[in-house]
Amino acid sequence: MDNLKAFQEYLQLEKNYSLHTVTAYGNDLLFFQEFLKNNFDQDLLENVNYSMIRSWIVSMVDTGISNSSVNRKIASLKAFYKFLLKTKQIESSPLLKHKSLKTPKKLQIPFSENELDMVLNNLKFPEGYEGIRDKLIIDLFYTTGIRRIELINLKMQNVDLQNGTLKVLGKRNKERIVPIIPILASQIKLYLSERSHLESIKDVDYFFLLLKGVKLNDSFVYRLINHYFSHVSEKVKKSPHILRHTFATHLLNNGADLNSVKELLGHASLASTQVYTHSSLSELKKIYGQAHPRNKK
Repeated sequence: MDNLKAFQEYLQLEKNYSLHTVTAYGNDLLFFQEFLKNNFDQDLLENVNYSMIRSWIVSMVDTGISNSSVNRKIASLKAFYKFLLKTKQIESSPLLKHKSLKTPKKLQIPFSENELDMVLNNLKFPEGYEGIRDKLIIDLFYTTGIRRIELINLKMQNVDLQNGTLKVLGKRNKERIVPIIPILASQIKLYLSERSHLESIKDVDYFFLLLKGVKLNDSFVYRLINHYFSHVSEKVKKSPHILRHTFATHLLNNGADLNSVKELLGHASLASTQVYTHSSLSELKKIYGQAHPRNKK
């Protein structure tokens, strides 16, 4: 088995990455391999040095590829060399001293509480299994903040209605327990009743299924969120990640402390959670403006 194939299997089986992510990493490495063939007459990724990688970076920038896209491709390369180090096929990574290209910070705009209310309480969902499932998916994203891949891989055995919790398998196979609120528990019961009447269930272990009885996929979940929120929001980006972002922002706006939000999101460090605080700054300014005595004079 060649190293590229072994690397992709490692990402999928050990790191629990989605098929979409694994494919993207593989494409980035094949793109770099093609560059090596054309410019250095070699295609062995194991034998490169940083000057070769630097030439690739320069060529990408010259052809108009954005800095963020270049950084993503280099991240794929870094992960590959980290894998080669782990499997003792190289002694040091050629990207050891590489610094990412600077990119402008994009503001992730969460949905408003009104937009969520419109989707969950005013929109008409399809009758039967699919409508009940779709609404539950949206509400689960919003009330738990779980990631798209975590929702897709949620297992039947990890939904505990008696204790009101979900066991979620996050990044680096790290498990966490997420509480579910009563209104969500009643929706889950309704969904399970409808799920039990599906004609054929192939992926029996998975909680969420397509109508044909197989587990969900990345593109289906993305399209689902984009479809329903297109009816109520004019925001450019409408995705599962924006719902996760909305979950964190609304908690912070309503008084949750940063550490609690960190635990709920499954972040390894507080720094990862702090990216969500800027969205609640406008709410904080509003409260501050209304409450401070000096602002009333």
